[in-house]
Amino acid sequence: MVKIIAIHGSPRREGNSSTLLKQAVAGARQGGAHVEEVVLRDYTISPCMEIYACIKNGQCAIRDDFPEILEKLEASEGIMLASPIFFYSVSAHTKIFMDRCQSLWVRKYWIEKQELGKAHNTRKGLFISVGATGGKKLFDGALLTVKYFFDVLSASLWKTVLCRGVDRKGEVNGRADVLQEAFAAGRELAKALQIEDGYK
Repeated sequence: MVKIIAIHGSPRREGNSSTLLKQAVAGARQGGAHVEEVVLRDYTISPCMEIYACIKNGQCAIRDDFPEILEKLEASEGIMLASPIFFYSVSAHTKIFMDRCQSLWVRKYWIEKQELGKAHNTRKGLFISVGATGGKKLFDGALLTVKYFFDVLSASLWKTVLCRGVDRKGEVNGRADVLQEAFAAGRELAKALQIEDGYK
């Protein structure tokens, strides 16, 4: 059975992005995947302190809850990440976690000396996001950030579910189209991983 990690990056426990992520999780489970959910606000994760102790072995020197989530990430074939938009990027909880993955960047590109942009992606990533406005470029900053975050995890940005014009808690429940899109994306991710990995 393929394994997927679903990361909730919202500061709200029952936020709109988390509601969509739960739909994707339900779809992936229906599609036959094992999905483990991680709510970042429940963990103690320090920002990257740029100590660069990671240049020795690719491991972060800060002792907190980050390695626990990293272990789950590295054991997964698929990644679901959900975050609302803050100032045209991801939430602080999400960005802090991403920045701690700098140790993985060091491991991949400094220690292992892989060529930038030429590494083979072994994972697939789904990004789910919600923003309050209807701006054309609302998700541009977050998408660029997520693309390169997924890269250090050897994952491609396989699919996105992006919802504009939603802000207040629970508003996304009135968007049946997006809820259905998220569910379908989760199910498709499970199936795509199964095909790629030879599961039946």
